[in-house]
Amino acid sequence: MDLAYSEEEEEFRARLREWLAAALPGLPPTPDPLDWPARRAYDCGWQRRLYDAGYGHVHWDASPTRRLIFLEETARADAPYVGANFVGLLHAGPTIAAEGTPEQRARWLEPVLRGDEVWCQGFSEPEAGSDLAALRTTAVRDGDAYVVTGRKIWTSHAEVADWCELLVRTDPAAPRHRGISWLALPMDAPGITVRPLRTLAGSAEFAEVFLDEVRVPVANRVGAENDGWRVTMVTLSFERGTAFAGEVVACRRVLGDLARAARADGRWDDPALRRRLGRLGAEFQALWRLVQWNVSAAQATGQVPGAGGSVFKLRYSHARQELYDAAAAVLGPDALDLGRAWTLDRLSSLSYTIAAGTSQIQQNIVAERVLGLPKGR
Repeated sequence: MDLAYSEEEEEFRARLREWLAAALPGLPPTPDPLDWPARRAYDCGWQRRLYDAGYGHVHWDASPTRRLIFLEETARADAPYVGANFVGLLHAGPTIAAEGTPEQRARWLEPVLRGDEVWCQGFSEPEAGSDLAALRTTAVRDGDAYVVTGRKIWTSHAEVADWCELLVRTDPAAPRHRGISWLALPMDAPGITVRPLRTLAGSAEFAEVFLDEVRVPVANRVGAENDGWRVTMVTLSFERGTAFAGEVVACRRVLGDLARAARADGRWDDPALRRRLGRLGAEFQALWRLVQWNVSAAQATGQVPGAGGSVFKLRYSHARQELYDAAAAVLGPDALDLGRAWTLDRLSSLSYTIAAGTSQIQQNIVAERVLGLPKGR
């Protein structure tokens, strides 16, 4: 499979690079990383600039290789990433684009691309995290609406979201992987209570969401009733397969920053540190090649990312933790300063072997779908 870029794609890169050079100096100051309402405004403002310049559709309406070029160049230029609307741009949006009706695509996709609406993810529950099929939130059909009751946890950006991609159980009598449906929940509907959760770093980008007989139109169901598990696998394949691609580029930039910091304070003379950073450089280069392979395979087959996304997610989660462990070795006492982005990123890296499916879940997927091993009992 050819992982090289064509002449036309390189022309796209040149135009994008030129636009970024002109657009970035006009951005307002970056808000406090813990102020999510301000970050929503900042992130959505950037998305609107991308949209107006013709780059708003790049996350799902451009070719996979153009998406990779976009990620490479925006990271190289230190441009803002998707931020508060990562669920809408990288999870819910691609899922609706792949599985939604024409009416649903017309209603929800453009507002996300313009930066007008933000989505959050309502998948995990207190008793259904890695074992997502154990979810208990119910949706009872009542005419042209579902009446939803339950509780979600680790709901990303619920406090600033307009919509939520919500998993509910529509047939309690069905086997647990069946009887689930995927709904678009308006976050201003009566009966919704959002309680922010503080992370180890002190931020509150996650929340617990309580649903008390919330009415959701049946027209907001993506996919058929009780077919939500299949639709969810589409969402998770995007989350594990391509949603982290920009972070790989960012990690490679962080690695370069670490090497420069080590040279500046004399730590570069330590051969063990040089080997450590060199190995990480090779690791992230290989991960980027895996991203290229995954999106190229998806482009060639016309399908969403598959088990290759789990291969990537499994290794990336651990590599990111190793990167920030190395950052602590380079920075020394400065790595304990909660006011520094390095420290916040190191603390957040601890969650990556859990978020978007634990490493154990990814190992099971790789064992069964890639290696053909029997399911564990």
